[in-house]
Amino acid sequence: MAKNILIIGGAGYIGSHVNKALTKIGFNTIVFDNFSTGHRDFVKWGKLVEGDLSNYDLLCQVLKENGIDCVMHFAAFAYVGESVTNPQKYYVNNVQNTITLLNAMVACKVDKFIFSSSCAVFGEPKELPITEETPKSPINPYGKTKLMVESILEDYSAAYGLKYVALRYFNAAGADPESEVGEDHTPETHLIPLVLDAAIGKRPNIQVYGSDYNTPDGTCVRDYIHVNDLADAHIKSYEYLAKGGQSEVFNLGNGIGYSIKEIIETARKVTGKEIIEILAPRRAGDPPSLYASSVKIKNLLGWEPKFNDINQIISNAWEWHKKMIGNS
Repeated sequence: MAKNILIIGGAGYIGSHVNKALTKIGFNTIVFDNFSTGHRDFVKWGKLVEGDLSNYDLLCQVLKENGIDCVMHFAAFAYVGESVTNPQKYYVNNVQNTITLLNAMVACKVDKFIFSSSCAVFGEPKELPITEETPKSPINPYGKTKLMVESILEDYSAAYGLKYVALRYFNAAGADPESEVGEDHTPETHLIPLVLDAAIGKRPNIQVYGSDYNTPDGTCVRDYIHVNDLADAHIKSYEYLAKGGQSEVFNLGNGIGYSIKEIIETARKVTGKEIIEILAPRRAGDPPSLYASSVKIKNLLGWEPKFNDINQIISNAWEWHKKMIGNS
């Protein structure tokens, strides 16, 4: 019998790709979203419940009425800069509302949970690649909220038998290869869509923040992971929990770092467009390099990235970008 998965924040970038991937292999999905940042037209699969994560009674109703087997949680606010200027918004939604969701799960005896954590829990690590054991020292409220929820999950798992997988994403990138869903944030802060905005003429240039970092070409190096590989990791995490796996935390990246200049150069090749780059001062709190070791999830869950070529990541993003601009 098909299992029922509740996708909190399923109208957003990553949640919508996970929804498609789950539906494709026969799961029944229920998307729960308040559309504060998600898109109605991204809910193309499964059932939709419009509601807010602070609504305990509604969450209990949805969990019971739909016979939910597992909850996947994507409904965090994720703008680092905003978390610094408006921490209240982040602590209320990312921590308080997540506790409300977990309390509803415990009350309704739903015992499998997959959580979107972040590499922001590590702050500015001293050694690379970043493993699960790398010291965690977040440098902004966003990263702190993710680390707090990881601690809460540990305690709920020990006390209430809730089994969870927390996936620490590095830089989610790319789009559905069939361009049914993709990346569309307001405001957009992710590098690849910003570069593609410059390629398509939506913005005059792309700003490069700092060129004197201790990296091969002086610009920041990051680990970009295709959103479909993230979706696959969620499916493998569910299968692991369904087989009785214990609660776990995994880093999720390609293990390869690409610099800002490399991303811009690849985008020029993929799009065939001139992309003007403007050098700007460094931003506070930007570590020179961040990339993951995903050895643990590969060994334990058999996960392997299938879209780890940066050309493919940017090509998929470009196809979606052209479609989105064409529809706007």
